[in-house]
Amino acid sequence: MNQGLKEWIKFAQEDVEKALLKQLPLITTQPTTIHKAMHYSVFAGGKRLRALLCIAAAEACGSDQNNALFPACALETLHTYSLIHDDLPCMDDDILRRGKPTNHVIFGEGIAVLAGDALLTEAFAILLRTEEVAPYKSRDFFKVLSDASGSQGMIGGQTLDIEAEGKIISSEELKQIHALKTAALLQAALILGGMSAGASKQQIDALGSFGKSLGLAYQVIDDILDLTRSSSELGKTAGKDEKVMKATYPSILGLEEAKSEADTLTRQALESLGVFGEKGSRLKEIADYMLLRKF
Repeated sequence: MNQGLKEWIKFAQEDVEKALLKQLPLITTQPTTIHKAMHYSVFAGGKRLRALLCIAAAEACGSDQNNALFPACALETLHTYSLIHDDLPCMDDDILRRGKPTNHVIFGEGIAVLAGDALLTEAFAILLRTEEVAPYKSRDFFKVLSDASGSQGMIGGQTLDIEAEGKIISSEELKQIHALKTAALLQAALILGGMSAGASKQQIDALGSFGKSLGLAYQVIDDILDLTRSSSELGKTAGKDEKVMKATYPSILGLEEAKSEADTLTRQALESLGVFGEKGSRLKEIADYMLLRKF
């Protein structure tokens, strides 16, 4: 990672952390248990990739990060809710997330479910604070996030993922799972960032294309790392996908073909940024940072 990007990420992450602390109820707010559980997972040390993409998209469209901080925080709270629920015994049944015990291990299943529910609700309350920028209204921001996270977005992808466990599916079916489960929210992060800056339709379309290819590439690499890295390196339980016979890119394509697919998708993602010229350089750097964590 180059020094310029390293510094940018550091300051952007700090801004997001401060904004999240302001937007979420304090841990001393009654009932304290639920707010402690929410804070435990939100501030567990995530990379804030969705927030970073949101802010970088706003900058690529000619705005500073101020208005993008609200959708950035909304994305982080919603993403954290999905992780809490993913880790539950009835879902992926995991005990490690971001290098720490998962929420239900610390607070119990009931509180973990409620913490996830609360963070999902808070996401839309935070998003409402985004300043409207022509031609976009608050309802436009809401639609992007709800579409990306609902039954035809992330939750739909998670449903297909569960249904595919232990089955032989095609590479196209797997791509559809991850286009919904992973890429949809990354797309939303970029589009919301662009909207917060009053982006043109051409810019929004480019951000959407970039986000889809980026999200798919990110998931391919995630599948490969789950197979090839240790739990301490990943910050979560390694090899779990294989144990539960989950459909992954290496299991369907083979390891080498999965690596080739990651390279192809990465190239497609970067090609989508041409419309931004030099202003898209930060997005390109973040993509490299995300995708070159490889194998």
